[in-house]
Amino acid sequence: MGNDNKLKAVIITGMSGAGKTHAADWFEDHGYYCIDNMPPSLIKNFVELVSNPGNEQTKAAFVVDIRSEEFFLDLNGTLEYLDNDAEIEYIILFMEASDATLMRRFNETRRMHPLADGAASREVISRERAMLSDIRKRADYIIDTTNLKVSQFNAEMSNIFEGKKDRRRQFAINIMSFGYKYGLPNESDVILDMRFIPNPFYVKSLRKLTGNNKKVSSYIMRHDVSKNFVNQICEMINRLVPSFLKEGKNHLNISFGCTGGQHRSVAIANQVYQQLREDGYRLTLNHREL
Repeated sequence: MGNDNKLKAVIITGMSGAGKTHAADWFEDHGYYCIDNMPPSLIKNFVELVSNPGNEQTKAAFVVDIRSEEFFLDLNGTLEYLDNDAEIEYIILFMEASDATLMRRFNETRRMHPLADGAASREVISRERAMLSDIRKRADYIIDTTNLKVSQFNAEMSNIFEGKKDRRRQFAINIMSFGYKYGLPNESDVILDMRFIPNPFYVKSLRKLTGNNKKVSSYIMRHDVSKNFVNQICEMINRLVPSFLKEGKNHLNISFGCTGGQHRSVAIANQVYQQLREDGYRLTLNHREL
């Protein structure tokens, strides 16, 4: 994060239940002064305090989320203030997870969602996503914890914040498969249509299987059109990533769709995931319809 004389600040935000507390714990273990549920308007006060001569605090992390709804509206003004302060370097870390995962976590812990009087529902989570959409767009890093164990999450944090030399490790690619009949995934930056690939649905022995099955995957990948597509999309991503990083974009959400989200999109998403993992990227993989 640059000059060691500057205050290095991380604003941790995102969906309730997505792991912001775990992120704060990681930063605290790595020498950051952490404040949970920090009203954005008070971040300015903290920055002014630590800017006093003789203060040795150089790293801080603030958890800002929907629990501070009345203060959350001040966040844009606070970010503008930080943008204009030459003595501060800050980044925004946005935590998220799938709707099903968030609902399960709230149910397992029996915690109430901050926007609801009871258990988390899909409607409440959708409302929170909408409220956080602007800050998500400004995020420097987005971590999807849907499929991450604690050890994997810690490794992900280390890859981002502990100065890996390989720039590809700084770039996160979130891969999803989906079915067009169930609607487009709103979070996608790129949507690719797999309905040009021969459909295993019309092979009786494969119809009830999914793209995670080796037989289905072999059927799809034995076609040149499939192999060429996977190679070309991975080559395109490798060419684009340096430009994304240069422009300050550190993540890309790619979705592969087919009719039902069971066969072609799943198999192709798996293939692209495997190939990009060999190339050294940080990756998540989610099959929405499975």
